[in-house]
Amino acid sequence: MGTARGGSGGGVLRLPGLHGYAAEFSPYWPGRVACAASQYYGIAGCGTLAVLEQNEAGIVLLQSFDWNDGLFDVTWSENNEHVLITSSGDGSLQIWDTAKTKGPLQVYKEHTQEAYSVDWSQTRGEQLVVSGSWDQTAKLWDPAVGKSLCTFKGHEGVVYSTIWSPHIPGCFASASGDQTLRVWDVKAPGVKLVIPAHQAEILSCDWCKYDENLLVTGAVDCGLKGWDLRNIRQPVFILLGHTYAIRRVKFSPFHATLLASCSYDFTVRFWDFSKPIPLLETVEHHTEFTCGLDLSLHNRGQV
Repeated sequence: MGTARGGSGGGVLRLPGLHGYAAEFSPYWPGRVACAASQYYGIAGCGTLAVLEQNEAGIVLLQSFDWNDGLFDVTWSENNEHVLITSSGDGSLQIWDTAKTKGPLQVYKEHTQEAYSVDWSQTRGEQLVVSGSWDQTAKLWDPAVGKSLCTFKGHEGVVYSTIWSPHIPGCFASASGDQTLRVWDVKAPGVKLVIPAHQAEILSCDWCKYDENLLVTGAVDCGLKGWDLRNIRQPVFILLGHTYAIRRVKFSPFHATLLASCSYDFTVRFWDFSKPIPLLETVEHHTEFTCGLDLSLHNRGQV
């Protein structure tokens, strides 16, 4: 589970019996990654939060925390380098402190079905977390408050992905099985924008780090599409090449037009949507569904 490109060489770490669902680089520690994993493809069994680090020896397991249901997503705190939040198949969110205890600091149980997505806002001065669930809602949380601040309703299918805008405070996007990408503002009750982005379930979305109006979606139709929020009539780019559903897509933190995607076709692909032939590279390291993907903020080229 896991592969890295570029400078410090690659590495593989196997977690027997577990399937990785999400990987997120720490914003604080170069080379440190949190991975949300589940037994039996998340259908049954338990989950594990694994904290990994890449060094000269390869990838080492620093810590692991177990939960009694599958873990599907993970996000690092933006105000404490030791704190993480995971989302689980039992509908709950768990807050973990790697400096302290074995069990979670807190558990938030409000979603009525699988909590599939969780993301911590990068906006300075407010600590906000958004979660998305198979119960068709997204919820807003302040980790210091014991219950959700707000519930966002409108999707007519499973919410697979909820991602904060890196530019606009209080703004997040959600991708759903209802074939829409939606943009929300936490200060307003209703949805701000509904984009019928694919004629298939949308499993992932992400914001461009260099353009506040640009998002990308990845779907079961094997396609990636770019969306300019100022003109949503048609996509600004379409990237084709994956042969099965796209599970996760992320824009590069270093290049405005570069992005990476991973898929149930076992591959990770790197794209530059500004190029006539946008597919830069196809990495075929994995022998199973490739579900989680992240690009390091610290080390260029580390994935």
